[in-house]
Amino acid sequence: MQHRNRLRSVWNRVGSGAIHLAPRQLQTWLSDTGSLTRKLEAAFESRIEVLVLADRLQTIHSDESRFFHGRIKRCRVREVLLLIDGQSIVIARSIIPTSTASGSNHAILKLGTKPLGAVLFQGRNRNRLKVHREITQLDRRHPLWKYCQRRYPEMPSGSWARRTLYHLKGHPLLVNEVFLTLPPTK
Repeated sequence: MQHRNRLRSVWNRVGSGAIHLAPRQLQTWLSDTGSLTRKLEAAFESRIEVLVLADRLQTIHSDESRFFHGRIKRCRVREVLLLIDGQSIVIARSIIPTSTASGSNHAILKLGTKPLGAVLFQGRNRNRLKVHREITQLDRRHPLWKYCQRRYPEMPSGSWARRTLYHLKGHPLLVNEVFLTLPPTK
């Protein structure tokens, strides 16, 4: 039991064995490398609704900044709630450096209520994505829990989260996804 507590709110690579601490029903969701939106829609047999909670330039916390080697402090941050049939399923916080959203990646700035996966997993991008994924169980002290709780007051403590560093056409993009409920197995 002490080992379990030690891992709480510490990010662990998916292959580290920490995945086995998550509920069995959630393990494949935490480790899956495909489009979360598509997987949710298939599991619930319903379309996902994207509710944009925030989308603006803001300061990121040091835990997020390390993915950009500390060189970036302010990024475009997009926080969304993914809902199915009015039920909140996932809250996502995407960190998009200015350099990532330039040039041919400019479409990422015009998502509106479209899911981020619409850009990340389209056409040739899908085959070129480099992925680094980590997971954790959040508690109330974790910076990601605090950010999400400001946008979603019903944020449960103990939620499982994954964060993925993508490289979109060579430019980094960090996506944090917090599971608010256990999705069905499919």
